[in-house]
Amino acid sequence: MIEILESGPFNTVQDLGRPGYRDIGVSASGAMDPLAARIGNILVGNDENAAAIEVQTFPFRLSFERRMAFAVTGADSNPHLDGSELLSWCAHVAEAGQVLELRQPLRLSRSYVSLGGGLDIPVVMGSRSTSLRGGFGGNAGRPLAKGDRLAVGEDLEIAMLPAPGLAIIEPATALRDVFPAPVDGVLPIRALPAGEHDLFARDGEEFWSQTWRISSRSDRTGYCLSGEPITPTTSIEMRSHGVVPGVIQVPPGGEPIVQMSDANTAGGYPKVAGVIECDLWRLGQARIGARLKFYRSTHAEARAVEQAVGRYVEDVRQTSRMVKLALKAMA
Repeated sequence: MIEILESGPFNTVQDLGRPGYRDIGVSASGAMDPLAARIGNILVGNDENAAAIEVQTFPFRLSFERRMAFAVTGADSNPHLDGSELLSWCAHVAEAGQVLELRQPLRLSRSYVSLGGGLDIPVVMGSRSTSLRGGFGGNAGRPLAKGDRLAVGEDLEIAMLPAPGLAIIEPATALRDVFPAPVDGVLPIRALPAGEHDLFARDGEEFWSQTWRISSRSDRTGYCLSGEPITPTTSIEMRSHGVVPGVIQVPPGGEPIVQMSDANTAGGYPKVAGVIECDLWRLGQARIGARLKFYRSTHAEARAVEQAVGRYVEDVRQTSRMVKLALKAMA
């Protein structure tokens, strides 16, 4: 078990989501930074889809009620165990009674706490993710709060962790050739033209050319973008249609909305573009007020990025396995 000692609003239990139920109005939910969640689980020996804690309001503290492996990935939240600073993107072992604290990140917005054995909570519609809008899944469908106690599954690999921990290079560094760094504080996000793209003036140039800012009206459902409004060249009526995370819709006010992890299942606003799937984790780590610019991508580029991320994840998986097997052989 673990006990939550301190938590702000919106910190929830998430895995990689519950796809397959959008036809009955159930969004997938899941981690806003699925890459960080996957890597954390690999480091502690879990299945990649194991439930972890998504922390987006800090400080956050929990105590361990038994010896347990854990990893903190995602934002640079300066993790401390009983007051001693720890490496992020690294598997560690905590003893019973020790306290893990995550502090306000210097950059990025969400950290993930993965626990050896995974959070042992009920599966709802194939997932342990919290649906805040639906009020189900995760921790009884609500954010974590002080005093909550969560069960953790059996950890079969804790004995194979090296004493100093098992660390990897975070994706932003390891994949810097794949994920361009922000330029003058502006985050580049790749997207593909979507269904109604051609309805916007000059081939949607007003959308692609300007810098957008994530407004305070944003949440896990969608990021509302502030900037110079864009509108279709002609008035159109559209029936509601299915939408998924990454779809960028343009409501009548002309300021786009990027659908995120808790994306609506349907909507009738015209779609100007769609963020490539492998760039969604970067958006998930962007803070309110962050500036970003969209760059027109291609299906070939999106596929190449997906393959590069796949190689990185596989390299982490193989490195983790080899280290643990070596330690087991030495035991």
